[in-house]
Amino acid sequence: MSQSNKTCCTPRRSTNRSLTETSGQPAATIEPAQENLHLYEGMIALPGGEFLMGTDDAEGFPDDGEGPVRKVKLKPFYIDACSVTNLQFSEFVKETGYVTDAERFEWSFVFHSLLSENVKNQVTQWVQETPWWLVVKGASWKYPEGPDSTIDQKLDHPVVHVSWNDAIAFCKWSGKRLPTEAEWEYAARGGLSQRKYPWGNKLKYKGKHQCNIWQGQFPTENTGADGYMSTAPAKSYSPNGYGLYNVSGNVWEWCSDWFSLSHHLNAPIDNPRGPSHGSAKVIRGGSYLCHQSYCNRYRVAARSSNTIDSSTGNSGFRCVADIYNKEVLKEEI
Repeated sequence: MSQSNKTCCTPRRSTNRSLTETSGQPAATIEPAQENLHLYEGMIALPGGEFLMGTDDAEGFPDDGEGPVRKVKLKPFYIDACSVTNLQFSEFVKETGYVTDAERFEWSFVFHSLLSENVKNQVTQWVQETPWWLVVKGASWKYPEGPDSTIDQKLDHPVVHVSWNDAIAFCKWSGKRLPTEAEWEYAARGGLSQRKYPWGNKLKYKGKHQCNIWQGQFPTENTGADGYMSTAPAKSYSPNGYGLYNVSGNVWEWCSDWFSLSHHLNAPIDNPRGPSHGSAKVIRGGSYLCHQSYCNRYRVAARSSNTIDSSTGNSGFRCVADIYNKEVLKEEI
């Protein structure tokens, strides 16, 4: 699948120049919260171990580097049960005064049908290959659907319009980190081996929707049959076997790894990480805009990428933390 088609997932702000871990917007001014007494609140302890990563399924995108299926071994770790919410992010901003990339650039990408007619009439730029992605001045995590929108009724929804840089800053403040791509997929699978989705191989379970994706004819008609036209609350639908919510659909989630189509072919199987440099970071899970006819990347093995300063109305993140105390692990699993 060509890069232009990937813009249906998350359009990007900057060009494909090679970067390293220290090349992005610095988070040096962000200090850890004074008291992380609730560091692991809302997190799930996972035992790690060996699992089969990737897919060779015919529905996959080989050109995205989804395959081949390979054994991967991970050490134990904690992971958030759901993506970081607007409420959590607002607490971070209130304490630190952090300014997101979208706020610094004074614009972000918003899907066309989510804007009011007033805001839409003021738009002068859009993504050429995917004109449903509009450049909206004033869009940010606080104003996710344009400057006349609000998060007042969406505090339990995942925060969006956050770049990789922004996610890293939040992690530094909270004493956590972003998951590696391998950790994310292991957790998302919920203990099931080589299934398409966190709940099995069929998109619906007993006739019921299990995730927030596009319903109808993309990109013109969304029926909202799954209950949502945009983001759903971070704890929606049934959790997977490990207790994680919305690892398919809702919002794309940033990972720590640089995106590569081939690095994994020769990477070690123990706690693998992406290459040391790259032009974009891995995102996983798909979003409320994914649809079988155009982008079925809500499958658990699917992957995409975006540049570290890019922000969109369908991108968020969840955090992980290392487990050092084996006794804690025994108690919580």
